Amino acid sequence: MADLLRGKTAVITGASRGIGAAVAHRFAAEGADIAITARTINHHPTLAGSLNETAELCRQFGGQVLTIQADLGDAKSRESIIPAVHETFGSVDILINNAAAAIYKRLDSYQLKHRRLMTEINVQAPLDLIQQVLPAMINKEQGWIVNLSSGSKKHPTGPPYDLGGVKGVYGFYGATKAMLDRTSTALASELYGTGIRVNTVEPRAAVLSEGADAVVGGMLKPEQIEPMEAMVESILFLSNCDRNHTGKNEISLDVIEHHGLPVMNLKGDAPYTGGKTP
Repeated sequence: MADLLRGKTAVITGASRGIGAAVAHRFAAEGADIAITARTINHHPTLAGSLNETAELCRQFGGQVLTIQADLGDAKSRESIIPAVHETFGSVDILINNAAAAIYKRLDSYQLKHRRLMTEINVQAPLDLIQQVLPAMINKEQGWIVNLSSGSKKHPTGPPYDLGGVKGVYGFYGATKAMLDRTSTALASELYGTGIRVNTVEPRAAVLSEGADAVVGGMLKPEQIEPMEAMVESILFLSNCDRNHTGKNEISLDVIEHHGLPVMNLKGDAPYTGGKTP
């Protein structure tokens, strides 16, 4: 543990499992006080992981952990997140907008209710949370906002088009991530000079969280997958970068290679060598 985040408070959405839970684990190991939020407080009927399990894992490092059950698809529900964090910790230094809705379907049969849900969780919710943390960040003249994006935002190449695997069904999901990217760079430009960094990061390959594995795991080859620890390392860098590193749409492994970052395990106490951090 390097205590990179000692004295800082981080809010992490979608932290009951997957990337969000892994980020919470590493941030707690680096000394941060953390607020974690998701819909699943105790257990999910089909997926492993819950907020309480993530909190228990994080408390071993001695910092404070606040759990907030909230539905990011509901504006009223998500309104309660940041006030609860302010009441407990006073302010927010780092916001990790990790939670996402991923409904994969062809656009010719994509229902309006699903399009609305995806836009609400993937675009509107991150912006709402950002708007709530900004006043305190501006007052402190520093803050780090990291929005998780996806390679699915890239335009298909063709014709002819290769729509094998998930390529033929993630079009609208990718569109919401493209909107999140553009929102992020707009915010970075508006906030430049305030000390607030706004960046996005996406995996170069798939990170097989529990949710992603359930949706697309069977469609991916080994070379299309990257370690969870690598994704977390890139997020940690963007949560502690200097004030001029802002407005970037980053790719996880590119960040690691460009800055010569060692990929550590989720405890931050040893290089990652494969397998899961206990």
